[in-house]
Amino acid sequence: MNLPVSPALFTPNWHAELELGYARFGESTRPVLRRHKGPLRVQKHLYAEGPEVCQHIIVHPPGGIAGGDRLDISAHLDRGAWAQLTSPGAAKWYRAAGPAYQQVTLTVKAGATLEWLPQETIVFSAAQAELTTRIELEGDARLFYWDIVALGRPASGERFDLGHFQSHLDIRRDGQLLWHERQRVIGNDALLDSPIGLDGQPVFATLLMSGEIDSELLEKCRSLPHAVRGDLSQLPGLLVARCLASETLLARGWLIDLWHLLRPAVLGREALSPRIWST
Repeated sequence: MNLPVSPALFTPNWHAELELGYARFGESTRPVLRRHKGPLRVQKHLYAEGPEVCQHIIVHPPGGIAGGDRLDISAHLDRGAWAQLTSPGAAKWYRAAGPAYQQVTLTVKAGATLEWLPQETIVFSAAQAELTTRIELEGDARLFYWDIVALGRPASGERFDLGHFQSHLDIRRDGQLLWHERQRVIGNDALLDSPIGLDGQPVFATLLMSGEIDSELLEKCRSLPHAVRGDLSQLPGLLVARCLASETLLARGWLIDLWHLLRPAVLGREALSPRIWST
């Protein structure tokens, strides 16, 4: 006999958590914590450029984020560790009747280096995406961070006419606020086409790197031949690069080329692109 099953056992919402930790052992960075709940995982750690840099690929098996979903990701780097975190493909935020959430908390201790290099975020029309990222740097910790957002699906001709995209980013060093940013874009908002907004471009990207570069390297970065509308600003202790683009491949290509120029100069290592970016 089939017994009735409580509807509480079935939920359309996912609550996923991923907690990662890294430590330095001699010349090697090793993962020392990997705790997950729900559909968030990391693939086996890789050492594509030697034992100093530990690469992890963060995977969200459902393939997309829907209304009511909540993703919590945290990573902690102990002194001297070096972790490079990326993703296997685009994060897709689907149309929904209610908001979905992502919270990222990154802690980088003195002498450690974090490269946060996810692939693009695609926010479908009528999605309600709310993202919060908090980064804590200690002492001389180093950070290389980027974010690529596509509103709607440019390749399919879908405009971001409904829903909203909201993001909140704070970066602190030793408790002092280094970068604070809030964004909120509403479907069919005038800012989508305004010259003081997105100027009709559906894709925008940001790169933030701790430290400072000289004027010669800054001009070299500005001279990269790309079909994006982008520029860089050197702030005290933080380099900021932004661009607008007609498609994600253009924005991603610009960020990768900047990374290839900046990583050797600031982090002291040649930029070796993760193989997952080519698949």
